[in-house]
Amino acid sequence: MDERISREREFHNRVFADRSRKVAGKYYSVMRGSRQCYESVLNRYGAGSTVLEFGCGPGFFAPYLAARGASVTGIDISETAIAQAQERADEQGVGGNLTLKVMNAEALEFPAQSFDLVCGVAILHHLDLDRAYGEIARTLKPGGRAVFLEPLGHNPLINLYRRMTPALRTEDEHPLLMRDLVLADRYFDERHNHFFTLHSLLAVPFRDTSIFHGLITAFEAADRLVFRALPPARRLAWQVVIELARPRRAAGRA
Repeated sequence: MDERISREREFHNRVFADRSRKVAGKYYSVMRGSRQCYESVLNRYGAGSTVLEFGCGPGFFAPYLAARGASVTGIDISETAIAQAQERADEQGVGGNLTLKVMNAEALEFPAQSFDLVCGVAILHHLDLDRAYGEIARTLKPGGRAVFLEPLGHNPLINLYRRMTPALRTEDEHPLLMRDLVLADRYFDERHNHFFTLHSLLAVPFRDTSIFHGLITAFEAADRLVFRALPPARRLAWQVVIELARPRRAAGRA
């Protein structure tokens, strides 16, 4: 097995077992805008849809989509994550619509044109993007869509925090750069990027106060204004929601 894949698997087996990444939860509390954008795409898919979730972990959105009636497959490189995801699915009673597999997202074990939707949260930046984009393009149906919520890697203050907390991340992960977003154009004829979380990070210290939600609303409005008026500022965002459609079949793995 590729050493990088082995390191990713070992790291995620450990953190899902000891839940050590919960310490970063205070920062995820300001993800409201990006999650709403991401979920707005997921909500287009229900009964009759086939969905693949990359890096499903202990059950990010796979159970939610299965509860909506979609036929969902969740994959993860971590055996521990899949075991926990199965427990959660059984507790929620959605097992009939949900299949969970240990699988490498860079080498999908599915036929071409299998899915209406391929999705994932904070997973692409762990992958070889050429391989991952190619596999997404190969396995999407002609009218299918892919959506991912990912961290960006340009903001110097966020990068400083990353360097100060190496135990929270793998040595191979790579928050996406603008060139990584553009790389998707090799595999898809349609791409939309939605940028989030710049000023919103200032609300983190107030997450347990009564003014938190009001601050998030104000900071999200400021983010939208800045990103619209000053497009170069988008590279300083913490998160991006990537929508991909119209896959180029020749680009996928044969």
